[in-house]
Amino acid sequence: MRTWLKRIGLGLLGLIVVAALLGAIAERVARGRAATDHPPPGRLVDIGGRRLHLDCRGSGTPIVVLEAGLDMNGSLAWAAVHDSIAATTRTCGYSRAGIMWSDPGPQPRHATAVAADLDAALTAAGEAGPYVMVGHSLGGPYISVYTKRFPDKVAGLVFVDASHPDQVARLAEATGKEMEPPLGSLKVLAALAWTGLARAVMPTDTNGAIPESVRRATAAYAATSMGPMIAEARAMSETMAQAGEARALGERPLAVLTAAAPLDAATLAQIEMTAEQGRKFQAIWTALQVEQAGWSSRSEHQIIPDASHYVQRDRPDLVIAAVRRVVEQVRAGR
Repeated sequence: MRTWLKRIGLGLLGLIVVAALLGAIAERVARGRAATDHPPPGRLVDIGGRRLHLDCRGSGTPIVVLEAGLDMNGSLAWAAVHDSIAATTRTCGYSRAGIMWSDPGPQPRHATAVAADLDAALTAAGEAGPYVMVGHSLGGPYISVYTKRFPDKVAGLVFVDASHPDQVARLAEATGKEMEPPLGSLKVLAALAWTGLARAVMPTDTNGAIPESVRRATAAYAATSMGPMIAEARAMSETMAQAGEARALGERPLAVLTAAAPLDAATLAQIEMTAEQGRKFQAIWTALQVEQAGWSSRSEHQIIPDASHYVQRDRPDLVIAAVRRVVEQVRAGR
């Protein structure tokens, strides 16, 4: 019996090794095809031995800079609004270190590091300010820290359902649930990405608002973008601490857009909340957004009842309009 068990164990081990090798070969081929099938829009900018993807369109000032949230979409997170905003003024989307076409960056990946990378890329590309910074979700703290570090370059801001520096503690207190991003399974997938496992099991985003070309490009780079996204999540406590010291926006025009679509049953199940916890979550989230609107003496706050967290997908028209209003205020003020 022991002999047979050993043979079975060795056979299973051999199958696992062979599967891993075949998967690694397939993953290597897929990564090579991604670069060919989905070349970066815009260009890759050298920031000192590594490159960041920067996609600038249109002309005019101030320059709008689009900062994505904590995901693997990079500049493509803004696909539904980029061209329309660029019809008004020059507009730059980009992908943070390791995301999509950008080279990985040094650790830790907190807001200060993100701001330094972004400024280096804009400077190297000759995209001189003033800037109107637009941040979605975790992009909100990123652009707040950028504004504190480079105050003379930022003339206005737009928060698109942006994260608040105090949200983890405040939301946990209200809902009784831990609000840190769950990273366990993602860490395993990222560690095994070289085997092709991540590419095989990653779910396909079926949101109808996402163009098919964007969906395919994001999926093609998901295996390499996953690790850098996790690195940003690991540094979130540092990012929030840094953003907590960057709340004073002075008299800069500020637009705050808040998603307020009710959480449906599927979303509640995914985040393991009851309906009552969901209502408390949304009430605190809205209160945090109101606080952010108070960070500037020239702010507006718009609650959007038919938008989920990705407002730029659900209501791109409102994001475009808010950015244009801030741009016009900057132009008038200058």
